Amino acid sequence: MAIKIRKEDALNYHSQNQPGKIEVVPTKSLSSQLDLALAYSPGVAEPCKEIAANKDDSYKYTAKGNLVGVISNGTAVLGLGNIGADASKPVMEGKGVLFKKFAGIDVFDIEINEEDPDKFIEIVKSLEPTFGGINLEDIKAPESFKIEQELRKQMSIPVMHDDQHGTAIISASALLNALEIIDKKIQEIKIVVNGAGAAAIACAKLYISLGATKENIIMCDSKGVINTRRTNLDETKAAFAIDTEIDTLQEAMKGADMFLGLSIGDILTAEDLKGMAENPIVFALANPNPEIAYDLAMSTRKDIIMATGRSDHPNQVNNVLGFPYIFRGALDVRATSINEEMKLAAVHAIANLAKQPVPELVNKAYGDNKIQFGREYLIPKPLDPRLITTISPAVAKAAVETGVARTEITDWENYHIELQQRIGIDEKLMSRIINRAKKEPQRVVFAEAHDLKILKAAQILQDEKIAFPILLGNRESIQKLIEEHSLDLQESTIIDTAEEKDKIEKFAVSYYEKRKRKGVTLAEAKKLMKERNMFGSMLVEHNEADALISGLTKDYPKTILPALQIIGMEKDVKKVAGMYIIANKKGTFFFADTTVNVDPTPEELVDIIGMTARGVKFFDIEPRVAVLSYSNFGSSKGDVPDKAKKAVQLAKEKFPDLIIDGDIQANVAIDKEMQQNNYPFSALAAKGANTLIFPNLASGNIAYKLLMEIGGAEAIGPILLGMNKPVHILQLGSSIREIVNMAAIAVVDAQLYHKNNPKQ
Repeated sequence: MAIKIRKEDALNYHSQNQPGKIEVVPTKSLSSQLDLALAYSPGVAEPCKEIAANKDDSYKYTAKGNLVGVISNGTAVLGLGNIGADASKPVMEGKGVLFKKFAGIDVFDIEINEEDPDKFIEIVKSLEPTFGGINLEDIKAPESFKIEQELRKQMSIPVMHDDQHGTAIISASALLNALEIIDKKIQEIKIVVNGAGAAAIACAKLYISLGATKENIIMCDSKGVINTRRTNLDETKAAFAIDTEIDTLQEAMKGADMFLGLSIGDILTAEDLKGMAENPIVFALANPNPEIAYDLAMSTRKDIIMATGRSDHPNQVNNVLGFPYIFRGALDVRATSINEEMKLAAVHAIANLAKQPVPELVNKAYGDNKIQFGREYLIPKPLDPRLITTISPAVAKAAVETGVARTEITDWENYHIELQQRIGIDEKLMSRIINRAKKEPQRVVFAEAHDLKILKAAQILQDEKIAFPILLGNRESIQKLIEEHSLDLQESTIIDTAEEKDKIEKFAVSYYEKRKRKGVTLAEAKKLMKERNMFGSMLVEHNEADALISGLTKDYPKTILPALQIIGMEKDVKKVAGMYIIANKKGTFFFADTTVNVDPTPEELVDIIGMTARGVKFFDIEPRVAVLSYSNFGSSKGDVPDKAKKAVQLAKEKFPDLIIDGDIQANVAIDKEMQQNNYPFSALAAKGANTLIFPNLASGNIAYKLLMEIGGAEAIGPILLGMNKPVHILQLGSSIREIVNMAAIAVVDAQLYHKNNPKQ
């Protein structure tokens, strides 16, 4: 389903906190006068002199080697047209965010207020000392062709107009695989291209590089078939003019093997498809509406192979599969250009990856265990973590082999590891969880629907089909907030406990039966059931909801108590625990217990270790557990080291396959090199720890809160471990995004619960 975007949400997203989507973060310490003197004057003079003597040293002493310029004049912004340089800046910032997220590449976005191609070329050319590569974006044709061609000639760093080549590379990969499936040869197929802009021209040229013949390509623009009888064709269109009597798209479609659409929505009809050759390939890439609706196309021809630009249909042709990884490979060998061989290497790498067995984490992310090479899986999914380690090395090797690399990679296995570390291979953890949630949304009850942040989060969950929100609270107050803030929550359920007399009676009896020997009377139970955390817990307990989310406005202990009394703990679990996911540029780490147990015994720590390890595996990550202390393997004495040491001993007996060690200090646990040098016997020395078990609540709670506030870390949680049914408690004052993330985790938790308990 296409994501519904509201104007207010989009504007708030870009303006809240610090305006925009990017910032510059220093990579060196600036904590002392010496640091400042080294960073600027006088220390900076030394690298300046080295670079003056040898320009290539700029890659050694500056960020140039990992810096791409995303440059536009705003003359052809997707879906918006010529909106100008100023208005294109949000798009260029967005492109920079994608470079960073998917390939660890830093970006300066530069919007140039110049439409004259010669002047534009001169400006961009002058920026070469700054960047390791140039990504041209949203520049209208035919000027874009001249701009890219000239800059590639005049600059000695990689230059690529992604609007042209990104779509060409991804669609070419899909085309190669589609042809393999239907056993046709690219040299023989008849191709109809509708649209004659930058992307369409680039696609046609790349298809020719792969073996298609120009005579078999019929290109159409808004005036019809580009043929030799037409006059006033620009140079790029004229190159694809063919000698034919046909003039219309409908005529061109007869007998065509492939249709490539980069034009406008709904321009094709079912009759057009019926006239195509056997096993037709239709790449309808117009956005948001393809040239023919997916469902109509699939119902018209059972033998069709279809791709679109949309995420809600199979075979999404998405540029993010290409440009981050292509530039990554080019930068890592300091390539002077992105040549045809490098683009073709990317094409084949993407095509070949789709033929490999799909990792379980990708299956889970998309909620489909049947993903395999075929008509509905021609190209990899955007969240496939193998993309960077498949495409970037292929591009880098092609650069070396064609002589455009200024440096070579000698250890390709180590390069594979470096690529994973650049982005933190767990960077897409929440993206995978959200995609898993979307495949089978669950009913999530929010006990604090009187809060606007909950309602806004519910709006997102509803619109993106992540969950079915159930909103507990005063109906009149909730409706007032919905109207005041122009929300649309018609697909969500509002429950006002004041209107639920029958359920109050039913739930009170249930609660009384659970707690009658703990001092609770039936009359008290009826009063308690009007409290929303109580009522929400009962909805989950009685299978009228699948998960409970609360804690935004109440302290953790007050929020968790009703759930513990009503839903209770898993069988054989003696105490629940809380886990935080902490993500920063060094990777993703799991902290426990951070919210529940004040001073666990060694035996209780073992239970926490077991629950946490299982929680980490829930995210498709192998836990490497460090039980923390202020000591390293007995270097200091005391109650905490003794407790950690005993807990590790007991955990190894109970979980013999678990990678675990301790007692160990936090910094040493994460630093594998320090362990290898000083404690090579450690079970964590090979890869370092990713799961940290704290000896008590104080240390865990303090650690994650400090990291959040002054360490620049993003925290997801707390994730409640050990409950009998899905219950998750928000951090007091959580943001809307944090609420959405927690709800997505609750949905996937509920999916797993129902899978393991099919009768409930």
